[in-house]
Amino acid sequence: MGNIDKVLAFNREFVEGRGYEKHLTDKYPAMGLAVLSCMDTRLSVLLQEALGLKNGDAKIIKNAGAVVPSLWDSAMRSLIVAVYELGVVEIMVVAHTSCGACNMSFGNFREEMLARGIEASAFDRTDVDLNEWLEGFHDVRASVIRTVEVIKTHPLMPSDIVVRGFVIDSATGELTEIFGE
Repeated sequence: MGNIDKVLAFNREFVEGRGYEKHLTDKYPAMGLAVLSCMDTRLSVLLQEALGLKNGDAKIIKNAGAVVPSLWDSAMRSLIVAVYELGVVEIMVVAHTSCGACNMSFGNFREEMLARGIEASAFDRTDVDLNEWLEGFHDVRASVIRTVEVIKTHPLMPSDIVVRGFVIDSATGELTEIFGE
């Protein structure tokens, strides 16, 4: 049995046992908070517990590196929707220590892609510069500052939205403020 099949079996039992009842809430974040964080597995539960967030308290938006690499990417879109549709008034950018996005690059992925059957011609068929698109960052603190600034200065982001940046220790959950109001 594959992992997806295991997940499906668990889900059937979860629903039948009404395990969802303790998580019932609505779509609006109770704290008016959005958190942009990394997709790192170490933060799956640690992030919410270290921030004292319960289900329904905040919109949690995750991507590789907790970054907004361009004004019109999906993380920024989610933040704009959170502000205008869901009542978010504060945004936390939470990067973390020992992040895999630090120093990642297309150059690091290229050989693996070729080894897994991707044709080299696919690299030329995209409408983006893969070197830029798959570029990570080299300094977590600088990345947080840049991401906060991109969010705060976005042409569609109202100036009354509070945006602050942090780094969380991916082992202990200790939060350090890097940039904010």
